[in-house]
Amino acid sequence: MKAGTVNHDAFDGWPSREDRYVSTIPRFQVILGGMRIPVLTFLVCGLSLVSSSAQEGVIESGVIESAGGRVAKRRLVLPQPPYSYATTDLPIHVRQVAKFYDNTPASNQITDAGATLGRVLFYDRSLSANGSVSCSSCHSQSTGFSDERRFSTGFEGKEVKRNSMSLVNLRFYKSGRFFWDERANSLEDQVLMPIEDPVEMGHSLVMLVKQLQKDAIYPPLFREAFGTPEVTEQRLARALAQFIRSMVSVRSRYDVGRSAVDSVHDPFPNFSEQENYGKQQFFGRARCSECHLPDRVTLDGPVGQSAFFQLTTPLVNGIDSDLKDVDGGVGLVSGRSEDWGRFKATSLRNIELSAPYMHDGRFRTLDQVIEHYNWSVKPHRNLDPRLQDFAANGLALPEVEKVALAEFLKTLTDSTFINDPKFSDPFVHEE
Repeated sequence: MKAGTVNHDAFDGWPSREDRYVSTIPRFQVILGGMRIPVLTFLVCGLSLVSSSAQEGVIESGVIESAGGRVAKRRLVLPQPPYSYATTDLPIHVRQVAKFYDNTPASNQITDAGATLGRVLFYDRSLSANGSVSCSSCHSQSTGFSDERRFSTGFEGKEVKRNSMSLVNLRFYKSGRFFWDERANSLEDQVLMPIEDPVEMGHSLVMLVKQLQKDAIYPPLFREAFGTPEVTEQRLARALAQFIRSMVSVRSRYDVGRSAVDSVHDPFPNFSEQENYGKQQFFGRARCSECHLPDRVTLDGPVGQSAFFQLTTPLVNGIDSDLKDVDGGVGLVSGRSEDWGRFKATSLRNIELSAPYMHDGRFRTLDQVIEHYNWSVKPHRNLDPRLQDFAANGLALPEVEKVALAEFLKTLTDSTFINDPKFSDPFVHEE
């Protein structure tokens, strides 16, 4: 099967975590960059094998000096062979529509080696100017690759201006534009922007490329991913984008239940009565699905889908009035009046874990979010038409229904994804 493709096996054919590692590497050798290299060679190159585990290779970098002058020595754990990223096993309700939403470019299909490199880069604090933060500092696996803080802090401890978005299922955001204001035209563009942001990571890409080229960890990983050990900005972007696109979350209790029935509107056999009642609210009186499970537009008309809990375009949801002193979102980027106040939204998958909510993290709980739509939608010139009635009359969802809706949303939590080691930190952090 070629790189970056979807596995069309059945839903129950997901690979066992028991077979995660397979390795025949001798105790005195390690395979890196496709070559079997004796430990002595690693020592000369600035790497040393510090564990002889038959299941994983533990390698240690030489002394690295970051742009800020700090010296860091890092130990890296990678399995041999690498984790599988290139193929993704999807349940049938996702598999049927995935190709219509996938924003993966033909020029950057996911490969195991490319995503492995991206994983190392994602967790490497040396990508910041002073070696203090990494991409994962603001996007934690335990919170669905979001941040539990209202505003993340950058390499010098300063707060960013918006809440850090979840990275879950970015591969299936059809427009392929990213950030709350969609200022990035592609994921390949997006992943590089925080590195040079003066608050977030504060580095220079030109300097970073030179730094990583000298870092003993990276040339072999770049060779494995791209054929040669050369480090470039484009390759950095491609590797990081591959890793992030591989973050596909489709193994929640919702997915198990959806796979057991013919229609999403049928009661799910694995749900409690309250959770099924909450699902009824989501698709019925609360009208959540109108925005968060939008129909797919085809030449034959709209076609329903029950896989991707993601708005198709940025919108105004009435959390702010139409004032000049509030964040203009997309309008600040486009300069168009009709875009003022619009924001891209994150996927509802793992929403239980990704608080706080909204672009400024103003809501700490799901109950607060639901209550906003229940009674607090504010008028706005660009308010989404589907919310106009909410602003005028409120949703008026009773307490029992509100609680049930929140319980349904929690069924979108994917514990397998949150605990999957292939998305975890590969560096060994010693106290």
